Amino acid sequence: MTSLHADEAFLDHYQFTHDPFASRVPGFKFFPAQRKPVLGQLHHLARYSQLLLVVSGPDGSGKTLLRQALVASTNKQAVQSVVVSAKGASDPASILRQVAQGLQVQRPELPGILAQVGQLALTGQEVYVLVDDAEDLSDAALSSLLSLAAGSAEGRPHVFLFAETQLLPRLEHLAAGEECFHVIELQPYSEEETREYLAQRLEGAAQGIEVLSDDQIADIYEQSAGWPGLINQAARESLIEAMLAQRGAASRGGFSFSLPRKHLLALCVVAIGVMAAWFMQGRVDKDVAVPVIAQLPLGGVAPSAVAAQPATAAVAPAIQFDGASQPLPLPLVGEAQPVIREPLAQAAGMSGAEEAEGASGAADIAIEPASVEVASVPVAPVVVEVEKVAPPAAPVLKPVAPKAVAVSALAKPVVAGGWYATQAGSRFTLQILGARLESAAQAFVKAHGADYHYFKKQHQGKPLYVVTYGSFSSRDAAQAALRALPAKVQAGKPWPRNFAGIQQEIAQAR
Repeated sequence: MTSLHADEAFLDHYQFTHDPFASRVPGFKFFPAQRKPVLGQLHHLARYSQLLLVVSGPDGSGKTLLRQALVASTNKQAVQSVVVSAKGASDPASILRQVAQGLQVQRPELPGILAQVGQLALTGQEVYVLVDDAEDLSDAALSSLLSLAAGSAEGRPHVFLFAETQLLPRLEHLAAGEECFHVIELQPYSEEETREYLAQRLEGAAQGIEVLSDDQIADIYEQSAGWPGLINQAARESLIEAMLAQRGAASRGGFSFSLPRKHLLALCVVAIGVMAAWFMQGRVDKDVAVPVIAQLPLGGVAPSAVAAQPATAAVAPAIQFDGASQPLPLPLVGEAQPVIREPLAQAAGMSGAEEAEGASGAADIAIEPASVEVASVPVAPVVVEVEKVAPPAAPVLKPVAPKAVAVSALAKPVVAGGWYATQAGSRFTLQILGARLESAAQAFVKAHGADYHYFKKQHQGKPLYVVTYGSFSSRDAAQAALRALPAKVQAGKPWPRNFAGIQQEIAQAR
């Protein structure tokens, strides 16, 4: 099943108008959570900053989507955007050639490009150079883009790089300590934002969030860690698994037809036509008592014969199948459009008031998709029934009274004179998570090692067990250690805090 050709059985089972989690769908409305503030920040920095701007995040974090939204939300009368891809064209000559083509400069050289930028500035137009997949750029190409962003007396374009995080150390090395670029790191969605994101995609395909259970949504969030690209993949797999499980249960319970609904309807119409023709044929044969030809005068036609012929030649009406609906072009306006959701193609411009601070309208950006060819569906596809074997249920951790069981040294809660009390109040640690059950905090600490500890505090009148990591001399040191944590731990959005505050919470919980 590809992103452009959705499986008809999947669409028919859930009554989707299109695959809501494909990378290309008939329309899209920008989802603002975690991304709308970044979009506004990019507009602001493009206007007031002189630095090269870098948007970083892992694969599937929505970098390309944000780049498309940035282009779509600019004032086309005041900004000329040049989009460059580093895929297969990572050397300086290839990058400058793409920029020169976008600005209609004959010679792909830095002085000529900057001169054209200066000419456009005289007419009131700024130039945005947006580089997708920038992690594929060579060091020489990065140096050329840094020089382009620095500009000259003739002109200076605004250069944006959309890249995975491994690009950042290379940029720091090339900058050699100079402040010549600014980094904006994308953040994953929270579980509640993941639910809202799923709801928006499902609504675009004519369904609601009730298609997914709470357990499915929690599992999707856990698998994806809140990154939108992985949310799409996990949600689609979850729905397909549920569909196969339902069909497997139905087939075990008795005979079931697994043809799509359109094809079943067509077969029913054909069967009715055949039965009607057979019934009419039977009536004519019964009514004719003598050979008709003996009663015909010369040149005449027997009325009964005329009546009999069309009855035996009855034909079922032609059946027409509607193909998948074509993408609908959507205007880019300042208000939310009732559009179907997800990927993007290129969009029409917004009205002239689009500024950095005015990027709040980005939540309603609708982006017109590329045209899609839909393959025709065979009349009688072969459907393979797959039986899904349910995995064994995970054991449930039950809370154990601290007095009844001795706690491991790796999961020892703080008490008077405990580990937290030995730390200087000015030092910092990373708060990882909070759990209502002490057994859950113990299990996490035991699974991750001796650098993890937990303490008990009161939250909303109930005990809360908070897991922390490490002891650091400063907030910057704690922040640096955060980047080295496992991805699953980072997904919980750890944050630095000092021991003085923790010691106060422990004292209040006694």
